[in-house]
Parts: sequence; C-alpha cells; structure tokens
Amino acid sequence: MKKDIHPKSYRMVVFKDMSNDYAFLTRSTAATKETIVWEDGNEYPLIKVEISHMSHPFYTGKSMFVDTAGRIEKFKKRYEKKK
Repeated sequence: MKKDIHPKSYRMVVFKDMSNDYAFLTRSTAATKETIVWEDGNEYPLIKVEISHMSHPFYTGKSMFVDTAGRIEKFKKRYEKKK
C-alpha cells in the first residue's frame, strides 16, 4: 500500500440529517463553517446531510417522500419555460 495518502487532519464532526433532525458524532475531514453544541456541551463543526441511515428507505424498510430542496418546484419551473 502507498504511504501517506490519507489525510491526517481528522477531527470530531456532527453530521445532521435535515429530513428528521437525527444527528451523530464521528471523525471526519469534511470542511464546514457551521458549528453546533453537542450533548456533551462541546462545540463541534456541523455537516448537514439530506439523507442518512435513519431516513433512507433501504435501512428503514419504509418508502418515504423527502422534498427538502423543493425538487418538484424546481423541476416544474425548468420545464415550464419550454412549453
């Protein structure tokens, strides 16, 4: 294996599923300017995600409709102009 190909700047980061407000703390190198105060009282960088294992149909076994970014409205606007 190649040496020194992985980043060394791992730090604790909170990932938050915006569809159901589920959050979890893990190590990551992902960059962000937002922060959040975690359950332990410490402040950590915050990464917002649209879907996680708590909301994805594969893991939950349920089909869910998640429209966090107004995808239907964007689609209609895009193709409305072509009519």
